[in-house]
Amino acid sequence: MISCEPGEEDALRDSAAFLDSRMKEIRASGKVMSNERIAVMAALNLSHEVLALREQASASGDQLMRKINALRDKVELALNDTNQLEL
Repeated sequence: MISCEPGEEDALRDSAAFLDSRMKEIRASGKVMSNERIAVMAALNLSHEVLALREQASASGDQLMRKINALRDKVELALNDTNQLEL
């Protein structure tokens, strides 16, 4: 039995089902035989996917910050131009 925080039972079941499906995919490939090796391969594959998604999210966040900074600069320029016209 695996324990989890109260209210997290459904998430734990979903995680276990997801892992089980990945392990079945690896088992069906016929290249890995033992359950331990299948579990390790599934864990490595999932870790790789998580790290790739984390890197992608970081790159997207950086791109978003560049766009925000560019928009802020444009707004500041427009405000400065407006202030100079009023003088």
